[in-house]
Amino acid sequence: MVVAAIKIKVYLPWVRSLKEKRMEIKSILEKTRHHFRISAAEVDCQEVHRTAVVAFAAVVCTVGQAERLLQQIADYVQAHTQGEVTGRESVIY
Repeated sequence: MVVAAIKIKVYLPWVRSLKEKRMEIKSILEKTRHHFRISAAEVDCQEVHRTAVVAFAAVVCTVGQAERLLQQIADYVQAHTQGEVTGRESVIY
């Protein structure tokens, strides 16, 4: 059993309020959660208007599967948001 987790920082330059930000983040989390069947949450910068940090986690069988899954998640988030991914950090246990 391998636990894979990734934290992705997204910059949302057009956001003017926390309400707009939360709508965008909710969309990203829901799409990704349902596409990959993984856990997802906003984990940092909740009170910052234009920056969001989201995290995703899953349990898989092998390290290879974990690496592929984390790369697919990062690519999916980049493709399905209008924001700019400015950083990412992943861990595999």
